Amino acid sequence: MQVLLNWDINIAFRAVHCDFKRVNVLSFIAFHLSYEPCVFTLFFYTFRFLLKTMGRLDGKVIVLSAAAQGIGKASTIAFAKEGAQVTATDINGEKLKELDGIPGIKTKVVDVTKKDQVEALAKDFDYVDVLFNVAGFVHHGSILECEESDWDFTMNVNVRSMYLMIKAFLPKMLARKSGNIINMASVASSIKGVVNRCVYSTSKAAIIGLTKSVAADFLEQGIRCNCICPGTVDTPSLRQRIQDRPDPEQAFKDFMARQKSGRLCTAEEVAHLCVYLASDESAYVTGTEAIIDGGWRL
Repeated sequence: MQVLLNWDINIAFRAVHCDFKRVNVLSFIAFHLSYEPCVFTLFFYTFRFLLKTMGRLDGKVIVLSAAAQGIGKASTIAFAKEGAQVTATDINGEKLKELDGIPGIKTKVVDVTKKDQVEALAKDFDYVDVLFNVAGFVHHGSILECEESDWDFTMNVNVRSMYLMIKAFLPKMLARKSGNIINMASVASSIKGVVNRCVYSTSKAAIIGLTKSVAADFLEQGIRCNCICPGTVDTPSLRQRIQDRPDPEQAFKDFMARQKSGRLCTAEEVAHLCVYLASDESAYVTGTEAIIDGGWRL
């Protein structure tokens, strides 16, 4: 009986290291029903407990920027729910406090456009499994409405911040021959020309190029790098941009008119994609633009 009990528990714990979606639970149950009820009961509750507590990102250390709202916030919460230890950064300390107290999440005020702050952040970690660069700014206007200051500011926030973050954290990944970098790009980039998004689209096209470059350079050292390219996402940032327009009602109608799916994407939908790219389920995915746009580009 003791040997059988030990073997039973061993199977349960071995199952933890499997992909639960591929475990044939029914075969386990049928097999153990042939034994003493107490053995089956112990196995059943052990397996159910482990199934509930094991997440897709269990044990992974994740750092991300722009976590105080929108896609960054939704992704932070989704990562933590899947068992990751998340360090959520943003320049907005007040908004960031909304994440305080959530299990698995630590917050830190960081301006990712400042080299000294990025390097100080990186020093806090012995290693990082996933780096998610989310910080970005949307400028409205064609090249004629884009002043040099607009160009410099947008490129600094959208591209240079990712350059600084990757350069600071990549050596830690290389030391372990394992790492996963996710960058926030956009369909408004080299993928699709969009009216009044000159410097924004330029910056997002640069992010796609940066992503592919990092993926190609460090593939053989165990590093993956992908970017996410959303369409129009319903976030506080979008709502604020709409309110800042001379005619907010018309601006909202214009955004909706270009949605072939008939609605805006949600931050939570993008977060689901982020979890996939952060997990080992996407282990064979690198150098890719992961598009989530409801068919807008078509």
